[in-house]
Amino acid sequence: MRTPRLELAVPHANPHRVYTPPALTPALLDPDCSTRSSSLQAARRLIRNHLLQILLCLSIVMGSSLAFATETVKSIHTRGQLRCGVSEGIPGFSARDATGRWRGLDVDLCRAVAAAVLGDPARVKFVPLKASARFPALKAGQVDLLARNTTWTMSREVLLAVAFPAVLFYDGQGFMVPAELSETPAVALQGPICVEKGTTHERNLVKFFARRGAQVETRVIDSARGAADALFAGKCRAYSSDASQLAALRLRAPTGAEKYVILPERISKEPLGPVVHNDDPHWVSLVRWVLYTLIEAEERGITRATASRAVPLAIARGSTDARARADWNYSVRELGLRPDWAAQAIGAVGNYGEMFERNLGSGSPLRLERGLNRLWTEGGLMYAPPLN
Repeated sequence: MRTPRLELAVPHANPHRVYTPPALTPALLDPDCSTRSSSLQAARRLIRNHLLQILLCLSIVMGSSLAFATETVKSIHTRGQLRCGVSEGIPGFSARDATGRWRGLDVDLCRAVAAAVLGDPARVKFVPLKASARFPALKAGQVDLLARNTTWTMSREVLLAVAFPAVLFYDGQGFMVPAELSETPAVALQGPICVEKGTTHERNLVKFFARRGAQVETRVIDSARGAADALFAGKCRAYSSDASQLAALRLRAPTGAEKYVILPERISKEPLGPVVHNDDPHWVSLVRWVLYTLIEAEERGITRATASRAVPLAIARGSTDARARADWNYSVRELGLRPDWAAQAIGAVGNYGEMFERNLGSGSPLRLERGLNRLWTEGGLMYAPPLN
C-alpha cells in the first residue's frame, strides 16, 4: 500500500517551497510485525514530530505580517512610532504651522509610511535636523528615515552607505537676490554668495563659475534659515540653494517676499528624496513602494476621499490570476506591511498630486508650478513602476 504524503506550503524565502515529511514505512504500520512494540514507538515519535512541524508551519502561515518584518519594521512596531528626520523649518517641505503641527511634502511622506506600517499617520516623531547633521543622525540610528530635501548622488549612496529609495521632488539649484538685481545674470553676481553647510551647493557653485572662466566667493552658513537671514541682512549678495527652498524661505523676508527674486538660471540637477540605511533592503523597498503607490494613485485617479474603496478594487484588477495575487500577498507580508497598507497610506495624505498642491502648489503660499514633477502622462518625470 502506498503511504499518503502530506504537503504544506510555507512562505519562507521561497514561497513555492513545500514541506514534505518522509513516508511512513509498512514496517512501522504493520501490527503483525515481529518488532511491533519498537515500531509503534518509532511511529508515534515520527508522527509527533511531523505534527509539531505542521503546527509551527501553520503558526507562520496564520501569523501577522510582523512575523516577516525586517529589523527596522520590528523596531518601529516595538517603539510604536516612526522616527523621521526633517528640516528645521522649510515651508512646503517640513515646517511647523501656527499650531505647532508639522506640515509639508516631506512630512506627508513620513505620515504615509507610518500609516502603511502602523496603521496610524499620527504615530511619527519628527526630528528636526540641520543639513550637516542629517547623515550622522541616520548613521547613529536616531532616525529611521530622512525626509529632508536631500539630493540623491552616487557618492553619497556609496560613501555614506545609504540608499535613496526614489525621487520625491525634482529640483534644481538657483539664486535668490534682491529685486534690484533681477536682471543680473547669475555668472555676473559680485560679492559673497551664501550657501548652507553640508550640502552640494558650494561645489555646484564653484563648478558653475569655473566653467565660465569666473571665480566666486562663497560664505558657508550653518543652516538654511541662517543663509536666508544673511541675505536679508545684506551680508550676502545672493543665496544659492534648491529653487523650491529659495521660494519657501523668501516668504520669511522681513521686508516682504516681493523684495527678493529667484533668478531663472538652474545650475544643477537636484533629485530630492527620502534616505534610509542600505543594510535593510526590505526597508528600502517598503519606503520606495509607499512613495510609488502615492504616484500611482494619482495616475489611477484614486484620491484621499476614495482610497478605502478604490484601492482594493485597483489591486484586484491588477491581480487577475491566482499566482499574481499570491505574489502580491507574499510581497506585502515579506515587507512587514499591513494588508490594507496602500489604502491607509493614500487615505492619510492623498495621492502625490494632492500632496503637491496642498504643500507647494496653488493651495499653498509658495504657488510653485509642478514642472518636472508632473506625471509622465502630462510631460513630467513622475513615474511609478508597476506594483504587480
